[in-house]
Amino acid sequence: MSTHSEQPPTRSAETAHGRPWYAFGIAIPIGTLGGLIGLGGAEFRLPVLAGPLGYLARRAVALNVAISLITVIASLLIRGGTISFAPIAPLLLPMGAMIAGALITAFVGTGLVGKLSNERLEHIILVFLVVIGSLLIIEGFLPNQIPALVPDDPLWRAITGVLFGLVIGLVSSMLGVAGGELIIPTLVFAYGAEIKVAGTASLLISLPTVLMGVVRYAGQGVYAARSDMRQTIIPMGIGSVIGAIIGGLLVGIAPSSVLKVGLGIILIWSATRIFSHARKRKA
Repeated sequence: MSTHSEQPPTRSAETAHGRPWYAFGIAIPIGTLGGLIGLGGAEFRLPVLAGPLGYLARRAVALNVAISLITVIASLLIRGGTISFAPIAPLLLPMGAMIAGALITAFVGTGLVGKLSNERLEHIILVFLVVIGSLLIIEGFLPNQIPALVPDDPLWRAITGVLFGLVIGLVSSMLGVAGGELIIPTLVFAYGAEIKVAGTASLLISLPTVLMGVVRYAGQGVYAARSDMRQTIIPMGIGSVIGAIIGGLLVGIAPSSVLKVGLGIILIWSATRIFSHARKRKA
């Protein structure tokens, strides 16, 4: 089902002139909060796209994945001079397996988004966001690093990597997120990765997954409206990158565990507020 004909409702607060500035402005604090805990903030952008910016769920997801691609590429470029592949080497096998699994479900998931009714998709998005918010809260109470849960055996690492990737790709394609909120904890707790190494590895895993989503949605004609690029994708992408840089510079001003619990609660509240009342809003 093509989504190129779906247009966001007109709102007095978001005129053609005001929308880009609103998208840019709201993306900065979202990116900052995400940067403080090592994420891109895509899970927090989605309720904004479907709420204040007024996009239908299918288009909001597609726009979110395009913005996620901008943030992932920018993050890789920013880290380009400091990335060392030596610490990532022990993770190459599970990383490759996760990418393989994620690409499969990213391909399938983008097709499902186009076929589901908007109401059903909103329900699925709500469930996913509540689960992610709950995971952030739980992670806030866990130690930063624990012994690897997956045995250091190539077969085990390959199989579990594909299985984890299947879940990550599905969530990524149906929410339009890079998946760092799932990839980083998986690398840390399943494979014993150090948190900073997991952050870099997460970007490398996310890039092909998000790119698959963008290519698939582009094939469905979702990005045919140039106004979406000018008014939402570019300004929100730039704001997200600026926010992520600010968040990275401010790391340490508050305990990461406290931030994760707080942001998890905010995500659950905002997702419930936006998506559980979607039918009432349409009525």
